[in-house]
Amino acid sequence: MPLYFSMQKKDSSKDSFIEIYGAREHNLRNIDLSIPRNKLVVITGLSGSGKSSIAFDTIYAEGQRRYIESFSAYARQFLGNMERPDVDKITGLSPVISIEQKTTGKNPRSTVGTITEIYDFMRLLFARAGDAFSYNTGEKMVRYSEQQILELILNDYEGMRISMLAPLIKGRKGHYRELFEQISRKRASESSKDGEQRHYLRYETRPI
Repeated sequence: MPLYFSMQKKDSSKDSFIEIYGAREHNLRNIDLSIPRNKLVVITGLSGSGKSSIAFDTIYAEGQRRYIESFSAYARQFLGNMERPDVDKITGLSPVISIEQKTTGKNPRSTVGTITEIYDFMRLLFARAGDAFSYNTGEKMVRYSEQQILELILNDYEGMRISMLAPLIKGRKGHYRELFEQISRKRASESSKDGEQRHYLRYETRPI
């Protein structure tokens, strides 16, 4: 059976393609392929043409074997050794993981990142090592200490009216009407409530 796959004209860069030589898994007969990297590649064909054999039993199996080999010897003893697929050589292939579509669950918001929990590590990486910028001004966001915030208010906002917000209730559900009425009787200038069940007490201050 013929095997159809997405192809692009090969360029001079060796790392831009996954090169497969002599794939013989199952019904494959010494198949040679060049699959472009960083592209969405679709393998199509008739039933029994070898789609799964080349995609899962050859490319993925070799990538997973390299992924397991990147672990420490201590971790590998619990995972066991993986056999090399029946192929002469595969170049340009990085360690990989595979997600079967039927195991993604019923959540429509599930992605490869959430299923593999890679998203949690990526979020932590961007939070700790990345630089955040304001989408309103485009300026880099920085973190100030309490002393720096105080100096900023005294130096840059002298003679101006400022608002100080402090969380009043965190992570608690329910209604707090009596609490707000009590605060109102104490002549608090303004109180507000947002959709995250967080309540803030706002005080308007006079110029410093």
